Amino acid sequence: MIDLTLIGIGTGNPQHLTLQASAALNGVDLILIPNKGAGKDDLAGLRRQICDQVIKKQDVKIVEFDLPTRDPKTPDYRQRVDDWHDAIAGVWSATIAAHLPKGGKVGFLVWGDPSLYDSTMRIADRLQRQQKIALTVIPGITSVQALTASHAIPINEIGAPFTVTTGRQLRDHGWPDSADTLVVMLDGDCSFQSLDAENVQIWWSAYAGMPEEILISGALSDVSDQIIKTRATARADHGWIMDIYLLRR
Repeated sequence: MIDLTLIGIGTGNPQHLTLQASAALNGVDLILIPNKGAGKDDLAGLRRQICDQVIKKQDVKIVEFDLPTRDPKTPDYRQRVDDWHDAIAGVWSATIAAHLPKGGKVGFLVWGDPSLYDSTMRIADRLQRQQKIALTVIPGITSVQALTASHAIPINEIGAPFTVTTGRQLRDHGWPDSADTLVVMLDGDCSFQSLDAENVQIWWSAYAGMPEEILISGALSDVSDQIIKTRATARADHGWIMDIYLLRR
């Protein structure tokens, strides 16, 4: 029997861990850390730093595994993601079997919160279909919370809704009718460029809540170019970038 705990760790700042998350990290036998390859080693390193600072238990195994990549030759986006998740689930299963052949407790550190634009629970569901796994999910601080806290702004206007969406959706379908406030995640193309910038404000953050955090805000028409240039420079400097922004009209 495997007890698998998905632990939300916030945006990479160890101070974002909840007491529940810290207790969970000290209660497992094995921690899995994905390695996304050259240029993104910092992500695995940040997970290890969190473990080093939080874990007091002496016999916790920390094992890195190479994360499979999506096959760009698969034309259908959904199929491409499903195949990728299947491959990751296979690597998880093999790694757990190699290091906990008699069963035990496994922890996986999840950026932000496992429920928000993250596929870790979907991958865990694949494992549950194959073997006996008890799944526990511990929530974490999201990049949405870190973004609004860093800019000291509320996420919504008084009594008004907001929509959380992706760069792909914004680029392909424009501003949704559901709200005048949008939070945009997973945007590698600065999709705000596709909008009519008139009367739109933006609050942008990269590495939200971390020491490297970068904040830019203002009228979209005024700061759009600055964000694009700053983002490109930060990505080149670090080899990776996590950014998020809020738009309000």
